Amino acid sequence: MTTTDIVTVATRPRLENHPLRRLMARPEIGALVAALAVMIFFSAYTSNFMSLSGAGVWLESASTFGIMAVAVALLMIGGEFDLSAGVMTGFTALIVGVLTTGYGLNIWVAALVSLAIALGIGALNGWMVMKTGLPSFIITLATMFILAGANLAVTKLVTGQVAIQGMRQVPFYDTIQPLFGASISIGGGTFYVSVLWWLAFTGLATWVLLRTKAGNWIFAVGGQLNSARQIGVPVMGTKVALFMTTAGAGWLVGMISLFRTSTVQANTGFGQEFIYIICAVVGGCLMTGGFGSAIGAALGALIYGMVFQGITFAQWDTNWLRTFLGVMLLFAVLLNHYVRARGGAAR
Repeated sequence: MTTTDIVTVATRPRLENHPLRRLMARPEIGALVAALAVMIFFSAYTSNFMSLSGAGVWLESASTFGIMAVAVALLMIGGEFDLSAGVMTGFTALIVGVLTTGYGLNIWVAALVSLAIALGIGALNGWMVMKTGLPSFIITLATMFILAGANLAVTKLVTGQVAIQGMRQVPFYDTIQPLFGASISIGGGTFYVSVLWWLAFTGLATWVLLRTKAGNWIFAVGGQLNSARQIGVPVMGTKVALFMTTAGAGWLVGMISLFRTSTVQANTGFGQEFIYIICAVVGGCLMTGGFGSAIGAALGALIYGMVFQGITFAQWDTNWLRTFLGVMLLFAVLLNHYVRARGGAAR
């Protein structure tokens, strides 16, 4: 062994343990850099992007996508997908609308019934995935179409149209609306309570992932399922809980949408599940599971919100957004693969 070889071997551990290297191995770092780049670009390109009025718009857009992206990220870290996540947002809002405007149920009770149904569907999804061994992609794809069809058929059957309106006339609407749809004006900008829900949910998910036994279980069932079983990790319970979390997040976003606009369309949320997955992947989640970050997923949603509204502010053709999403997804997958290959998959 030459002197150069000896120096290389002796130096390698110190290089691998260098704080900067450990920082760059964090799954959310790429999303943070991208978010800053997008923010700087649109700030320079449009005059109102970083104004209070502009920030209120793209934060509101990012918040609802962010709540779902964080929930989807947890599920992806656990090694699964939920393609019914998008349609669940409209489904839960429609339940509240139908039960209150169509059957006169108390609005608080209707919201709780909607939550219970959502959690039940999430639990059923998880149970079927674990019991059948079928890919969660297939199980939740079926759930997505079942809910989408029910949204249209039931809403039209009860109301005669494909939308729920007149929510403001429902008794006690004003008592629940501030919880999900309140806003405050600051310097000409409107900031919604959904941003607080987004931050709180991201913080809770991050704490669970990094500071609790349940977080260790999530990484274990997504990264090494067989090993997780052998060491006593409750695989069934963990996976079912993750699907229930995604469904619960769908309910929360459904309530935010319903009580912010006081109306809901039967096709609300359909197709948005892919945006949630993209945000999670951009935030550092691997498609194969076992690696990712709630903060990264939140940053991925922030990027989407900024780009979506930035394109509008810049008066570009909004169809370019889909092109950007495709490029962003491809770049994120390649970057995550590179980090994984360089040994950056350690938590």
